[in-house]
Amino acid sequence: MAAALRLRDRAPAGTTIIVYEQSGALGGKLRTGSVAGSIIEYGAEAFLVRDPEGGDSAAVTLARRVGLAPDLVNPAIGQAAVAIDGTLLPLPGGTLLGVPGDLDRLDAVARADADRDRDGGGPLLGPEEDVAVGALVRRRLGGEVVDRLVDPLLGGVYAGRADGLSLAATMPGLARAARSEHTLTGAVRAALAAAPRPPGTPVFATVTGGVSRLVAAVAAASGAEIRLDAPVRELTRSSAGWRVGTDTVDAVILALPARPAARLLNVDAVVDYASVALVTLAVPAPELPRLSGFLVPATEGTLTKAATFFTTKWAHMRRADGVALVRASVGRYGEEPALHRPDAELAAAVHSELSTLVSVDLPAPIGVHVQRWGGALPQYAPGHLDRVAALRAALPPTLALAGAGYDGVGIPACVRSGEAAADEVMKGWGT
Repeated sequence: MAAALRLRDRAPAGTTIIVYEQSGALGGKLRTGSVAGSIIEYGAEAFLVRDPEGGDSAAVTLARRVGLAPDLVNPAIGQAAVAIDGTLLPLPGGTLLGVPGDLDRLDAVARADADRDRDGGGPLLGPEEDVAVGALVRRRLGGEVVDRLVDPLLGGVYAGRADGLSLAATMPGLARAARSEHTLTGAVRAALAAAPRPPGTPVFATVTGGVSRLVAAVAAASGAEIRLDAPVRELTRSSAGWRVGTDTVDAVILALPARPAARLLNVDAVVDYASVALVTLAVPAPELPRLSGFLVPATEGTLTKAATFFTTKWAHMRRADGVALVRASVGRYGEEPALHRPDAELAAAVHSELSTLVSVDLPAPIGVHVQRWGGALPQYAPGHLDRVAALRAALPPTLALAGAGYDGVGIPACVRSGEAAADEVMKGWGT
């Protein structure tokens, strides 16, 4: 939808924009629903406030464009924790997705092998080199930093493992710094300094009433012709442009996951995906820690890999009756069989694990929702950016790719991707 709005704003007046949506609703993994009478998110709950260069994120800019700026809110509590040996420990500051810039701030969370991160007389990475995040951090700081910090943080974002994820794709700022800095901690500090966050600036925002409001507002502002329940099974060139079903169009943006896009293009998919389940529980008046949530390292052996305390984190979601809304994320890349159990069994397992992890016997929930997202989160293996660049270079100028499978997860990254794709096809058809 970001691409459609970009086209509306920049294409010639009178341009017809058609959105073909396979499902019965717009938004993809931006889906707002309810549990026990409270509005909750079944997918992404929030977005970054700032972009990698330090300005407003693309999501914030988009919300302003469609008149939702007054409805953006920030977390009331930002401190999160990580579960280590049955104890919730505060996540240390001064890291990039868990990679530390100051080893003294790691406290009891992880022990780093500082002797490994010595200046070897040259940059950590070559000019075009990409490596797995886990391999680099293990080599420079030891395995405990990976297992207890980097892996759970990457797992919370990508449902993947640090040893399989590309540094350049998941942490581009750190990858750039590593091509000039001689130590990993120095590269982290340089990357943080390159995109400073003013004191007091919130990290995240969401939309009161749910992020589906952003989807609806963008769709309305785009003036696009929306076709729901309209899967596209074939895409062919024609003398007049492209054939999409019975329509002939000038240009096409494939804002699809990489696998279905690859099928339409008759190429190999550039990325694999992980599946996850989000289990939301409405729990009457529990004694929860004053945290926004917590992460669980894979080494803890739990089904739950992260939890968010919605009614603690977001003031606008708090209820007068004291019912707490807690959402757990389940599923890591390669562990899909764990998600095959029925909804009730999955919810019961999460309820039991959460009780253990927060050291409180949580009351039985008065409401439950299990949202399954199959093939939801892209797994950017090292070299991902090069594979995407090669795929795009082979496309005709009036065909563009957009979405998390190529350009990063999270709402701002997807907005940027859609807008860039719109710009590309406009250049391609000469507008």
